[in-house]
Amino acid sequence: MNKYDILVNIVDQIMGEAPSGYKRYYPEPQNIEKVDQARSRVFIHLFLKVKYGINDFLEREGYITDEVNDGGIDAYYIDRDSKTIVFIQSKYRRNQNNFENKNIELDEILKMDTDRIVDGETENEDGISYNSKIQNMIQKISSIDDIGRYRYQVVILANLKKEKYKDSQIKKLTGGFSAKIFDYEKCYNELVFPVVTGCYYNADEIKIRLSLVNKENNDGRISYTVETKYGACKIMVAFVPVLEIAKVVAKYKNSILKYNPRCFLSLKNNTINPKIRSTIRNKKTNEIALYNNGITILSDDTDFNSKVALKDTAQLIIKNPQIVNGGQTAYTVASIYEEDLDYMEHFEGKEILVKIITFLGKYKERDKLSLIEELSKATNEQTPVKEVDRRANDRIQIEYQKNIYKDFGYFYNRKMGEYYDGLNHNFITRDKIVDRTIFMRVGSSIRGEVAKARRNSDEVLFRPEHFEQIFVDTDIYKKYMYGYFCHMYLTELEKNFSKTRNNKYGINTYGNALRYGKYAVTHVVSQYWLESLALFEYHENVRMYTDIILSQWINFEKNVTKKVHNRDYFYQVTGENGQNEYYYNYDGYYKGRTINNDLKEFSFDINKIV
Repeated sequence: MNKYDILVNIVDQIMGEAPSGYKRYYPEPQNIEKVDQARSRVFIHLFLKVKYGINDFLEREGYITDEVNDGGIDAYYIDRDSKTIVFIQSKYRRNQNNFENKNIELDEILKMDTDRIVDGETENEDGISYNSKIQNMIQKISSIDDIGRYRYQVVILANLKKEKYKDSQIKKLTGGFSAKIFDYEKCYNELVFPVVTGCYYNADEIKIRLSLVNKENNDGRISYTVETKYGACKIMVAFVPVLEIAKVVAKYKNSILKYNPRCFLSLKNNTINPKIRSTIRNKKTNEIALYNNGITILSDDTDFNSKVALKDTAQLIIKNPQIVNGGQTAYTVASIYEEDLDYMEHFEGKEILVKIITFLGKYKERDKLSLIEELSKATNEQTPVKEVDRRANDRIQIEYQKNIYKDFGYFYNRKMGEYYDGLNHNFITRDKIVDRTIFMRVGSSIRGEVAKARRNSDEVLFRPEHFEQIFVDTDIYKKYMYGYFCHMYLTELEKNFSKTRNNKYGINTYGNALRYGKYAVTHVVSQYWLESLALFEYHENVRMYTDIILSQWINFEKNVTKKVHNRDYFYQVTGENGQNEYYYNYDGYYKGRTINNDLKEFSFDINKIV
């Protein structure tokens, strides 16, 4: 399954959201042309869903204008928050090769009558009226009260060689409006990946209503500015209605938990949740404000206004919010909100402490991520977070995740439950997910720590002193993926042998390579990785070298059982019948003190024909 296949899976799933009466979205599978037409239209639905958070199918359908006499405009959107009117031109391709390599014809862009339409023209240059959906769009634009504050933008969902055309040249094609090109890479990165992770609609800005009742000085907040080595931050502390937090988290889910050690659904299984749930549901008074440690939210900009023409009420506006601590509380109140929509009285008069940390001035992206990483770790030190989760938001892991997806189309799982949406909706298969603990163990084995890779717990492997040796700022992730593919292949072979009654684990064929020695084999095979190896050659290359090494593994094991320094693992014992028997402890050997050096000393013949 490649990225294009995943895109098609997502498009087909969205197609299934259409009401049964919309026949164009339910073509006969054998009618390829009709299927392509439906997918082409749903491709625009995907863009509207991800970029503007429109979950309702019919609402999205209302923005699609792709019909006869559409003025070259396939869809539009009026973004009232950013005060932008977006015109969309889309070209969906029926196969991976065309989707990734075929460019949109400039004539297609020239067909966009954006300049005529914004001038209020209702007919094209030939005097033919635009279709009803374009007419409706014109009417909506003309009815915007502050239209003078809006800007226009063209989005092209297609490949266009930007290196060949300057922005000024593209503007000439779009009627003088700036254009944003969503080529195949941008589609994969900004449309496909976010849907698989459930982070497809970002909370650019949230508005929270505060109650000033029982607040001294009728202000309800405390603010304090601090200097860090990265720059200045402003800390604001306020008690916020539980219902306001519940609504926000229920709407944005993973998108507002990007820097939390856990994902939305992975927060479900925790002993703290029932206590929070009981306090909200069973108590009519505000004990939650006393019992709960609160929530920490990061913000790029924060505004507070107590002059909102409502008595004892203020408004809090947070830009690009991210919850870094208090995820359990946030998840639980959001769950109660979704489950008890008819019982909002559970939330009446209940508030929780919220700390908002706002970045002041201009931060370098690297410094900002470093500060977020430190905040995430520090604010979660007080709660029982596993070491593997505590590292989830380290900048280097985020970079590895991005690069592994970009280069290989695999999904590095740095957080528990991160790809629940992708799996639940069958967008991806489980074998496309890179298990973070196996990846770490593969990295350890590649660096010569084979025993540690098999012996040590996740808690030990993800401690800073070891983690920082494996996750380094180089292209080493490519070598780790080479090793990971080797481990995948070994696991596949092991499963095949599990069905063989007289050769379980392939012991007769490969010795204990599959049962106990996967990381040892991975270490050896990864030595033949070449930086110059083309990405598409990784799987075939890995299998070739793995087969060669496996064919010699029984000889390797025969060799090591004879070595004096391995007597702790392989030795003679006297059986119940009084006969001497040889004892083989391969389990202990492959996580013992001698395996690393034995692998260095044994000469594998890579020219051996399998």
